[in-house]
Amino acid sequence: MTNVRPPLPKTGNNPSSRGLGTNPGSFANPADVGGPLAFSSPDTPGMPLVSEKTAWDFMPANWVCEEGHWRPPEGFVPITQLEHARLGITTPEMERVAQREPHLSAEQVREEIAAGRMVVPANKVHLGMELDPMAIGRASRTKINANMGASPISSGSSEEVEKLEWALRWGADTVMDLSTGGDLDATRDAIIKNSTAPIGTVPIYSMILGRSIEDLDREMVLACLEAQAQQGVDYFTIHAGVRRAHLDGVAKRLIGIVSRGGSLLAKWMLHHGRENLMAEIWDDICLLMRRYDVTFSIGDGLRPGGLADATDAAQLGELSALGELTERAWRHGVQVMIEGPGHVPFDQVEYNMKLQRQICHGAPFYVLGPLVTDVFPGYDHITSAIGATAAAYHGASMLCYVTPKEHLGLPKRDDVKQGCVAYRIAAHSADVALGIPGTRDWDDELTKARAALNWEKHFELAFDTDTARAFHDEDMDVDTDFCAMCGHDWCAVRISKEISVFVSGKDEAYAWEKPKVSDALSAEQKEILQKRGVLSPEQLHRLASKTRQEMGGESEPAQCHSERTADAHVAQDLQREKHLDTPAPESGKSVGDRQVPG
Repeated sequence: MTNVRPPLPKTGNNPSSRGLGTNPGSFANPADVGGPLAFSSPDTPGMPLVSEKTAWDFMPANWVCEEGHWRPPEGFVPITQLEHARLGITTPEMERVAQREPHLSAEQVREEIAAGRMVVPANKVHLGMELDPMAIGRASRTKINANMGASPISSGSSEEVEKLEWALRWGADTVMDLSTGGDLDATRDAIIKNSTAPIGTVPIYSMILGRSIEDLDREMVLACLEAQAQQGVDYFTIHAGVRRAHLDGVAKRLIGIVSRGGSLLAKWMLHHGRENLMAEIWDDICLLMRRYDVTFSIGDGLRPGGLADATDAAQLGELSALGELTERAWRHGVQVMIEGPGHVPFDQVEYNMKLQRQICHGAPFYVLGPLVTDVFPGYDHITSAIGATAAAYHGASMLCYVTPKEHLGLPKRDDVKQGCVAYRIAAHSADVALGIPGTRDWDDELTKARAALNWEKHFELAFDTDTARAFHDEDMDVDTDFCAMCGHDWCAVRISKEISVFVSGKDEAYAWEKPKVSDALSAEQKEILQKRGVLSPEQLHRLASKTRQEMGGESEPAQCHSERTADAHVAQDLQREKHLDTPAPESGKSVGDRQVPG
């Protein structure tokens, strides 16, 4: 028999700050905070190399470098986070980021911003409200964005604020208001005033309100940007990379241009026979955004809308233009992140991430998914979360969520939750794989609770406590030393805990005194089970109104616990009889014996 030893990780990095368990640690590259490979995956052979340039290579023309230090012109007053970082000034926002990213110091945050590898989207106006500064970059944890906004046929300001609060509850780090209907200014104003997270917009939606795209001109663009900056928008998506030369490459696509901003500007260019208006006035836009410290999220107007169009000439041609726009924005002292593709086959995700890293000199990459298959409408929060995990591992700094309603309609409240949860899974999974210090501590704590069969701690640590509790109680609402999956006799965790040689499940901090009947389901937990469509109304009522007295007092184990019955099957049958009124299966097998279909 071959003696296989645990492999040695490349790095020695361990996402568990306490080095718990037997896992050898991260197989990602060695951590390089302060360099281009802060937290990064090993390159598959043939991947584009890291750019040798950073934002330091694109300084304003009137700054002078003396003995390795840059000096601005006399009377210069820094406004943006990038300008402060270039001068070696640590702002309160950088300090706050370091508090939220405990593996980074404020000085490291400052140096990453100065290099252009990190942004802190924090409009000066929004900082005067409720904004809690955060960072997007490869040295920080992977972030997620939630899109929302009123449409011409659905939703309004109050509903969007409710969705904003819901998105923040379920882990969104930033939110984009993509409203195209109703009172856009009022909706945007309400969202900004109620948000502790940065807010982004695609200003062209407001620019064409009440007018044709063909009528758009420089003054209209700048007036709209000024108005939104004054409201406190933290980052703008500007589709300045779409060029006339790229449009021929779109002609053979299966689905053409799927970006609203990209399609609108393509129409403008064809009508006027000119280059992209946003590119023509790029310097004016930069000067305006600098005054408020609005961050660029330079849009990918030619992103692929299906696997058949991914990584094509049009998409890559636009990416090259985005690199040039990044350099120009940095010269104006404006922070920059880059938007990336939405539909990419799994085998091409790494290439897309690492090509952007090279062309845009490490500026943070913000991607939509990407979706790795096109044939699961209604489940695209899953198809895209698969691609998002790979994207974050290979180079993306922020993931734009996709909800189950993607391609089908305007997301509602529960769709927002499903999208956020799917993307929190993707971001967290990638952070653990990258070996970012401390990112696995949460997982380790839940593992210890699971090993101890401490259900209360298990649910407390779960990202979605209500769903975890509701799913457990659906089959068995007693916190005991087994669950309905295996039953008492087949529970490997319980058996392992009883074997004295094993450490598993014996952490005293996770010990619990005795089995107990759990509390009645909350209204939210009841709603979770109702949406599943599994239980009858009567069964739900019993779960929602149950009391401890139904199954025994608090002074001793509940009657359905295995310690009080002849065997586990009797315990589970009693559980079913008392709470679900469900007759035992004809075969005599209990709930714990049911097999999952293959």
